[in-house]
Amino acid sequence: MEKIKVAMIGCGAITQRRHAPEYAKRADVEIAGFYDMDQNRCAELVARYGGKSYGSVEDIIGDSSVGAVSVCSPNSTHADFSIRALQAGKHVLCEKPMALSLDETRAMLAAERESGKILMPGHNQRLIPTHLKAKELIAEGAIGRLLFAQFNFKHAGPEHWSIDSTGNTWFFDKGRAQFGVFGDLGSHKLDLIRFLTGKEIEAVYASMMTLDKRYADGRLIDLEDNVVCQFRMCDGTPGIMHFSWTNYGQEDNSTVMYGEKGVMKIFGDYSDDIVLEIRDGTTVKYHVGAISTNDNQLMSGVIDEFVGAITEKRTPIVTGADGHNTLAVITAGAESSSRNEWVTVEY
Repeated sequence: MEKIKVAMIGCGAITQRRHAPEYAKRADVEIAGFYDMDQNRCAELVARYGGKSYGSVEDIIGDSSVGAVSVCSPNSTHADFSIRALQAGKHVLCEKPMALSLDETRAMLAAERESGKILMPGHNQRLIPTHLKAKELIAEGAIGRLLFAQFNFKHAGPEHWSIDSTGNTWFFDKGRAQFGVFGDLGSHKLDLIRFLTGKEIEAVYASMMTLDKRYADGRLIDLEDNVVCQFRMCDGTPGIMHFSWTNYGQEDNSTVMYGEKGVMKIFGDYSDDIVLEIRDGTTVKYHVGAISTNDNQLMSGVIDEFVGAITEKRTPIVTGADGHNTLAVITAGAESSSRNEWVTVEY
């Protein structure tokens, strides 16, 4: 069996906890190596997983033996690294948000088309077995016509996740991140909204706030640590979402779908995966599979889907267009917050 040689750009938490160990579990993958500005991080991962420490991104892109690349570096680098890797004939798995602007994501999609290679964003929520089951139940009419939807993703903040556990983490740097919690946690749930409903978001009314996150010198960060956003789907279905980096209790990654026949609660309680509360008073519970939290890391499914799409020569479940459309909603939300009014999403 010919193995796919994969190199990883960026050796932070997402590579250490997800990409590297999940690639290493696959018999059809050979880890070619790693690059990070901090070469000590590269050396640590090479010692654990094999491959080599690349001296630069250019070295990875110029290595003709590398067939696929994971782009796990700060958001500001996503478009440049992904486009160059695609142009060099490599498949690309890019962490979210896919880029900083829609001009960048459009350029990434163009590079994907021209290269004939795969560009897949790291949206993992649609790959979680419980969410796949929820989509199936919704399609079967378990709660009837959808009336309203509520999406939450809240935890204590990226400094509790990233390698740099201080106020100097790149997640708080506007130049490298562009978006705060909206791009970090919001990307995941926005993709899930689109996946579960099969529809695009038409318009948003967002309020982006900075309530508690601070730099090392005590100043509030320049990016939002909370977002509350109303949305309207293209068929008129309304909903609300709350994303937060200031949830200092149990992580909340819940979804509630309100239908004409009843209510579906997904991860509303971590002891129950899906709970259907039917209008006639009956309750049905489905135990499908847990969801990862910062304190309980599980297999994401992202690496398996990426490698599977390459080896099976098919389109992945999550596409570059999904990453673009998710960023379109985030961009509209940022505009809405600055203008304090509803904004139509421009795709």
